[in-house]
Amino acid sequence: MGFGDLRSPAGLQVLNDYLADKSYIEGFVPSQADVAVFEAVSCPPPADLCHVLRWYNHIKSYEKEKASLPGVKKALGKYGPANVEDSTGGGAADSKDDDDIDLFGSDDEEESEEAKRLREERLAQYESKKAKKPALVAKSSILLDVKPWDDETDMVKLEECVRSIQADGLVWGSSKLVPVGYGIKKLQIQCVVEDDKVGTDMLEEQITAFEDYVQSMDVAAFNKI
Repeated sequence: MGFGDLRSPAGLQVLNDYLADKSYIEGFVPSQADVAVFEAVSCPPPADLCHVLRWYNHIKSYEKEKASLPGVKKALGKYGPANVEDSTGGGAADSKDDDDIDLFGSDDEEESEEAKRLREERLAQYESKKAKKPALVAKSSILLDVKPWDDETDMVKLEECVRSIQADGLVWGSSKLVPVGYGIKKLQIQCVVEDDKVGTDMLEEQITAFEDYVQSMDVAAFNKI
């Protein structure tokens, strides 16, 4: 078992693949297994290795609590894929030098200018990559019941009035006339809206403004897309 040489791009790639469907090296909470592997990684991973960078930044946030994390720190060869051998250069738990080097850093230790520059550069790349991801737009499908005053109301004109309402984030869909009794029919019309741009209150206000044709408007169905 192991990740190869975690000081090399190849080793970091193995670790990245390993963490693709995992939050931690072992189990479901941070442990000494994460500390052992973290201490074997010499610097922040590049932004294109998003899984290991996410894990690295998360474990680094425990720098003041690492000693209290559960579990027992073992050699690096005790973690990782079964078909890969550790070649980083001694287990994190067994090496005396590892005990003398705290890669988590401390408030009293000054970070070298080169390491600081490299860390900030890679974090900037990571944040830039995140910022380029398109934001999800929340949308809803709404079915409206638009009721006329009586059976003499021009339903064709009523629908024209409703569809004349235009707004950013509003798309009108199919419609039909539904009998309600005494020869009166209501307009049932579908629309899709972007939640942060169009609301049912706005639709009701604008539709009922056509008071020569519209008696009232109700929401018959409302579903998130």
